[in-house]
Order: sequence, then structure tokens, then C-alpha cells
Amino acid sequence: MARNSLDIDKAPGDTRVVVAMSGGVDSSVTAALLKDQGYDVVGVTLQLYDHGVAVGKAGACCAGQDIQDARQVADRLGIPHYVLDYESRFRSEVMDSFADAYVRGETPVPCIACNRTVKFRDLLRTARELGAEALATGHYVRRVTGEAGPELHRGADPARDQSYFLFGTTREQLDFLRFPLGDLPKSETRALAERFELAVADKPDSQDICFVPNGDYASVVQKLRPEAVEPGDIVDMAGNVVGRHQGIVRYTVGQRRGLALGGREGTDNDPLYVVRLDPGARRVVVGPRSALGRTEIALYDVNWIGPETAGTFPVQVRVRSSQALRPAEVELAEKGVVVRFAEPEIGVSPGQACVVYDADTGSRVLGGGFIRRFER
Repeated sequence: MARNSLDIDKAPGDTRVVVAMSGGVDSSVTAALLKDQGYDVVGVTLQLYDHGVAVGKAGACCAGQDIQDARQVADRLGIPHYVLDYESRFRSEVMDSFADAYVRGETPVPCIACNRTVKFRDLLRTARELGAEALATGHYVRRVTGEAGPELHRGADPARDQSYFLFGTTREQLDFLRFPLGDLPKSETRALAERFELAVADKPDSQDICFVPNGDYASVVQKLRPEAVEPGDIVDMAGNVVGRHQGIVRYTVGQRRGLALGGREGTDNDPLYVVRLDPGARRVVVGPRSALGRTEIALYDVNWIGPETAGTFPVQVRVRSSQALRPAEVELAEKGVVVRFAEPEIGVSPGQACVVYDADTGSRVLGGGFIRRFER
């Protein structure tokens, strides 16, 4: 028998696929496409954070309205739909980790943590328990079958590519995952939603972190870890006090706005940027833009899904989800992974992810990790 469109050796009607339905247009179209192709589709929505200020919040991925939207789409498609309460594990795996990172003076990326734990670990296990052959999501990435097995590639639409957030996907998970929208631009996804007459066709994309109302992450961290908002000094690179802050959680490396330093004696008053955070002393260290450039970073908690090549070799990388790929070289060794940039990288923040792509095309995700704190 020929393999079906999901690269599974079964007829679509004999292939059960669990679709992670967030209530947004992307996951809804994913479910509709697979149902239209004849697959045995089961929709699953995760209740991650649905209390207090998050209830009904526009632009959030996990609010109560989103669960209702997912249920309505499932009814429209005539597929089973389950809502799973993952709130406690989301709190411990994502929210607590998010707050702890800020306490350490880091800048976390909670969507990566959510994909690595609650979604691609716990939900994937549930999908297997439901007898599924695959777990499909609405992410804009591509799963490409290579000589050594499935590979993770950037989405075809550069403006929608979400590979940065999925570098933590393991080889075993990639065997089971499918991304039907990876070759589509967002405009075509919207058009498909209208064709399938889905009520979410015009629903705006989520913008905020789902558990951070109005982007005010500092108030969330304050609630979870009050010590992160204790005041302290803003100092220059020589240790001179130049101002005060109301909690290091409100700052990230590379930040310029919000320092409120005013005029300073004995200086030419050039703009200052956050160069480093010192959580132990509750200090924010500032300096000129030239002090932000880094030529080398070390990574921890690395996930590698590229060829097992030891030594140093050229790659392309990004240290923020929205930036263009940068040429670099990576060193894989027993002591860890080191990335060396071809040109100094400005505003590299500890705790953020550095994702590594192949040097030739920048399409294939080779792996990545989180940026270690810099030594003084």
C-alpha cells in the first residue's frame, strides 16, 4: 500500500490523527484539512490557564473563549473533541520555570518550554493512548523525510516560520508529529478556513504569552516570585550607581527604554543599555551599545537533531525568534555546545534560545539550546 499524505503506511480512513486544537484558525484548519482528506480525526484542546485575569482575554491562546471556539469547530467538522485539564502541569513546567528564570536574571521563552513539555511530551503521550498514528499541530514548520529519518525544517513562509520555538523537538517526537500547514502562507490558511466555513476564519492571531495579561509579564512574576521585584541599584560598568530600579524582572539585556536615568555628571550622556543583570546583588548593569556585542556564547539544555558531527563546523543561527539568520560556527564537544558568531551579536540575553540551522540553506533545524549567563 502506498503511504498516505502523512507519510504513514495506511489508508487515511484507517489512520487516526489527534489534532491539538487551540481554538485559533491555524489548528482549526489543520483539523479541517485532515478531515477533508478522510483521516480519522480527534480534536484535543488543552486547558492550560483559564482562571482570573486570563478568562476571556482577547489575543490569548488558552482563554475560555478559545476552548469554546475549538469545540464549535469540532462540531462543525463532526469530529470527537476532548478538553484536557493540564493546568497543574502547565503551572509547574511553564509558569514556575518562567518566573524562576527572571529571578535568575534571565529572559525566558515560555512557548518553547510549553512545546517541549506540556504539548510534545504530555499531549503526545495522550495521543498514543487514544490509538493515534500521529499528532498534528498548526505550527508553520515542515517535517521532511531525509536519508536518516524525519528532519525539522523552517516553514515555507518566512513571515510565519515557527521553527525557533520547536528546536526542542526530539527525534522520537518528530517521528510522531505532523505539521500540515508547513508549506502554506497564512493567507492560504485563512482562505481554507473560509472554504471550510469555520467560524474562526477571521479570528485574530494570538499576540501575548497566554498567561501574561496585556504583556505585563512583571506583574505575573511578582505574583509568583515576589522577591524578583525588590528594588536595587542601576550601576555603570565601573560599579558607579547611576539610578534605581524597582526589580530586575523589569529589565532584559539590550534594553534601552525605561531606565529613566536622566542626565549624568562626568559623562557625555550617550545612550545606555542594559548590559548585564546581577540578581544576587539586585543590580542592573548598564553601558554603551558597544558593550552589548558578543562574539561567542555557550549553550545549556541542548537538543540536537542534526547529524552527530563532532568538532567545529559552519551553521546559521538565530538568538531571537524574529531576527534573520546569522552566519556562525558551532562547536560540539563533551563539555557542551559553543556558538561563535561571524559578526558580534548585539543584545544576546541569557535564558533565551539560540537555534542552529544548516549552513547551506538555513532550512533544516539542527538543534539548539539556551544561552548561559556570561562571565564578567
